[in-house]
Amino acid sequence: MIYLDHAATAFARPPEVRDAMVHFLDRVSANPGRSGHRLSLAAAEVVYEAREAVAELFHAPDPLRVVFGLNGTEAINQALVGLLRPGDHVVTSSLEHNAVMRPLRALEARGVAVTVVRCSPEGLLDPAHIEQALRPETRMIVLNHASNVVGTVLPVAAAGRIARAHGVLLLVDAAQTAGAWPIDVEGDHIDLLAFTGHKSLLGPTGTGGLVIGARVDPGAMQPLKHGGTGSASEHERQPEFLPDRLESGTPNAVGIAGLGAAVRWLLDRGIEAVQEQEAALAVRLIAGLSAIAGVRVYGTEDPARRTATVSFTVAGRSVAEVGYALDESFDILSRVGLHCAPAAHRTIGTFPEGTVRFSLGLFNNADDVDCAVDAVARIAGGSP
Repeated sequence: MIYLDHAATAFARPPEVRDAMVHFLDRVSANPGRSGHRLSLAAAEVVYEAREAVAELFHAPDPLRVVFGLNGTEAINQALVGLLRPGDHVVTSSLEHNAVMRPLRALEARGVAVTVVRCSPEGLLDPAHIEQALRPETRMIVLNHASNVVGTVLPVAAAGRIARAHGVLLLVDAAQTAGAWPIDVEGDHIDLLAFTGHKSLLGPTGTGGLVIGARVDPGAMQPLKHGGTGSASEHERQPEFLPDRLESGTPNAVGIAGLGAAVRWLLDRGIEAVQEQEAALAVRLIAGLSAIAGVRVYGTEDPARRTATVSFTVAGRSVAEVGYALDESFDILSRVGLHCAPAAHRTIGTFPEGTVRFSLGLFNNADDVDCAVDAVARIAGGSP
């Protein structure tokens, strides 16, 4: 089997992730921050060490501003619903995933104005167009770091400079880049960074979070949920301080143990090395697919401006047919359709059918790429 669906969820993971989770279940398995005994303290240490690892990976100065949750979608909702109020204005791009678009549309129905800046058919975004869309009531710029459809990396650093110049916040959806692309919260002027653990961070599902910058007042962010935090228990109102304000209820501590191990493994390897390895595979894949008659590849070919996610179509074959043939006849797992990003597919001209998407991961190799290219060539040629 060749797994080429890492943009959805990573398949292979370092053994350290499993080992950390088994160790937690077998040797710790207590509720962090809820008791004073040794196992509760040990569990709290595991969670805090994971915060430190995430803060180091993203160059965030304060680990206590790393708020854990279930996934990137929850983190995005926490940022948007927690901070935006009727009368506010948001600027976003036409490449966004529904994890951004759906909460924005829900907020739009409650009085939040939304401007969608159109990207080019290659997925490129001119930062000047972001600045031109700002209004006096603009509260936030929201961008994915990279498209989950065509892999194009958006200019978040330029957007961060624009946000600072105009006194607005920048929220970045890093679901497709966390663990695969260098991210510098401080250097890129990112105020809110939403990440998920189960993609390129190589952690377990049910993990993710929100990194909150110093310009965001935690007391101004309304929690998505209220409840026990193990702190300030004498009060019946939610704490004002982070991370407790946004982390009610027992956390997924065993998952966080695995996520922390995954992040430390990536830190040891080096994110730049990961990016370089995946970029080389993407270049090989794009070149191979582009040489096949009847195959159209979408997005920019510039490896410095894209991740290892590649979308394509085959003339005369529906994307469903291609995906089925890849799976059944060639043992290659891809994803077809709209990829929960209809706005992106409208931008690149593939709505409503979508594309076939190959998304490479750290544990793929050149042989995987060559087999995938050969399979697509055979399908494009009428077999099977």
